[in-house]
Amino acid sequence: MYDLTELQQHLQNNWQVEAKQMLWPSGPTEKLDAAFRVLEFSPGPVHAMWIYSTLGMSLNQPEDLVELHIFSDKQDATLVELLTVVASYHRNGLPLGLHHTVNFGRPWQDNSAASFGFVSLPYLDGEGLEVFEWEDKHLHTLWLIPITEEERDYKINNGWDALEEAFETRQLQYTNPYRPDCV
Repeated sequence: MYDLTELQQHLQNNWQVEAKQMLWPSGPTEKLDAAFRVLEFSPGPVHAMWIYSTLGMSLNQPEDLVELHIFSDKQDATLVELLTVVASYHRNGLPLGLHHTVNFGRPWQDNSAASFGFVSLPYLDGEGLEVFEWEDKHLHTLWLIPITEEERDYKINNGWDALEEAFETRQLQYTNPYRPDCV
């Protein structure tokens, strides 16, 4: 399976910031691999925002090899919990992949209307971040974008490409918990 030290180095190289490993002490952690962590990246030269990324979300799985990251304007330990719950869902529910949505079960930050996540390509960072290769295998590091229920419904009814087009047209404010709907 993939090496977590190498994956963490891959992320640190891309974002040019040393990560802090964090572990949520409660919740569905027993469903995750014991080595699972969430990485916290402070603002740095690549992005002037906080980044939270899973590390080991797909460990010891033969398929669906993905890791997810989410952006925030502020340091927020609740995002460690959020990514832990999403990682648990990935391992024990329906595996998450590109263009999937997931119900967070609560606002992603503060009292935001965004209580769902949309799994997207890491457009802000490109393929250099997205693809992590080792031996003859690879996994994808994907962007978890907080979305509203209306945006989730729009995606279901019109397709992921229509949702991404709406994000681009309305200039999605992906770190603003109080942003307006894009649809």
